[in-house]
Amino acid sequence: MAKKGNKIRVQVILECTEQKESGVPGISRYITTKNKKNTTQRLERKKYNPYLKKVTLHREIK
Repeated sequence: MAKKGNKIRVQVILECTEQKESGVPGISRYITTKNKKNTTQRLERKKYNPYLKKVTLHREIK
């Protein structure tokens, strides 16, 4: 049984990588959770960016 207060799943913020490079105003961010014990590296997901109106790569930020 897991100990109380032992947080394995943490909330992370995903931010669009293409929008920073293109110079379009606005920030596309998504909040999700990840298991920090199994996934130690940063998350990368393809998500919809409403400012660019297309699916782009979003990476985890600190």
